[in-house]
Amino acid sequence: MNRTLHALYREEHEILAVTKESRERGYEIIDVYSPYPVHGLDVAMGLRPSRIPIACFVFAILGASLMFAFQLWSSAYDWPVNIGGKPLNSAPAFIPVTFETSVLLAGLGTIIVLLTRSRLHPWKQPALQDARLTNDHFLLAIRQTDADMHPDLAKELLLAHGAIEVREIVDGGAV
Repeated sequence: MNRTLHALYREEHEILAVTKESRERGYEIIDVYSPYPVHGLDVAMGLRPSRIPIACFVFAILGASLMFAFQLWSSAYDWPVNIGGKPLNSAPAFIPVTFETSVLLAGLGTIIVLLTRSRLHPWKQPALQDARLTNDHFLLAIRQTDADMHPDLAKELLLAHGAIEVREIVDGGAV
């Protein structure tokens, strides 16, 4: 049986403490919903560092190399113009446009990766658990995957940290 507990909190320090202790006790943390970013919550949840900066770097290198290659090809091979005896493949002249293209492609690629990875698309329905989350409350959602785990122990832990409401959801329906 798949059992999920949703605990609602008012204070930032409460959600941090209960998230850390829930993880230490072995509960699977589904997600923590908050009205604003909470410093240290990613560490308390045990999340790995994001790999989006790697994608940003890859897109920047791709943009720079493609633009540099395009400028080299267009000025030296496709349309060579001899102006005052200057070399056809003048790399210093290519640097500003190469830099700007790397920044452009890095930004666009990062946004595309972020939206794809987060599964954010225009037709996605919001999954708001409680209307109070958009204003001043925090919600911790944990799952009990071990069959030997007693649900009352998890509820006691959540209430001991100041939960104002604990809901139990079994296989998609509220109990």
